[in-house]
Amino acid sequence: MSEESNPIKDYLFDYIDKSKTIPKLIAEQKFDVIIDEIIQNCYDDIIVMDEKEEAIGILATGLLHYLLTNALLNSQRKVEYQGLELDIVIPDVRTLEKDSKMTLLILIPKSSDKQIIDQKISQLKSVQPTIENIWVVLSKDVNTNCKSFVLSKENNSFSKIIFEISQFSNVGKSNKFKILRI
Repeated sequence: MSEESNPIKDYLFDYIDKSKTIPKLIAEQKFDVIIDEIIQNCYDDIIVMDEKEEAIGILATGLLHYLLTNALLNSQRKVEYQGLELDIVIPDVRTLEKDSKMTLLILIPKSSDKQIIDQKISQLKSVQPTIENIWVVLSKDVNTNCKSFVLSKENNSFSKIIFEISQFSNVGKSNKFKILRI
């Protein structure tokens, strides 16, 4: 299954491919520094490529996919489950079915409209009853009843998400064969 090309993802991965520092930071497991570097150097160019929320959503999805892979954290992206499209599932939907407490859902709503965000969170609650295990990535701070991360040039809390995902994953028994401890 090949994904369609997207100028924002293309820009992001082109930046990563050309970077002299990112491979070294990956080896050092400095994922927060990678996120900060990408936001400082790519954010302004990316937000003019599409509507701001849409652009930030695509950036967050691409960045998370890349970093989760490099952090050796099991995840599934854009999964259809019980009629819902789940943005990111950690570790996977099989674990969600067996033990929702061991599963993290990350919502990237591509909107800053509180009503839309709350509606999406409400839908996710139907498959993930543990509200602490629904996290939201936003383009600006919106009050939700979930843990949220803001991806922006100022007040960026998104850079800590890989560390927090790792903390969540290391609590569970699904990581007994895990090589990398972040």
